Amino acid sequence: MKSIIGGKTQASLLAVALLAGTIVAANAPAYAGRFAQNHPRRAEVLHRDNRINRSLNRNYGHLGGHYGQLKAEDRGIRRQEQAEARANGGHITKGEKRQLNHEENALRAQEHADRTNK
Repeated sequence: MKSIIGGKTQASLLAVALLAGTIVAANAPAYAGRFAQNHPRRAEVLHRDNRINRSLNRNYGHLGGHYGQLKAEDRGIRRQEQAEARANGGHITKGEKRQLNHEENALRAQEHADRTNK
């Protein structure tokens, strides 16, 4: 395929694109890779979500046939947390944490009820 843009122009455009990428990377938040240290609310929610996920997996077959529904709700909570963190620059607000904890508590209660009522 023949290039419409000349060789020197292509090199210039490439250099500008690389420079722009470097500037964007340099302006990335300092916490981008270490959210747990700087955002304890998010770490708490994710820790509880992981604990619920392990519990669901451990009790597979003892949930009265509701395993799929409970797993779907668990995935929904995680997706909601990720979307809220993305919208807020990598963290979640106190209100969002409260809402996510409320949903996790309800999921935990559902799991317990399904496990004990068989």
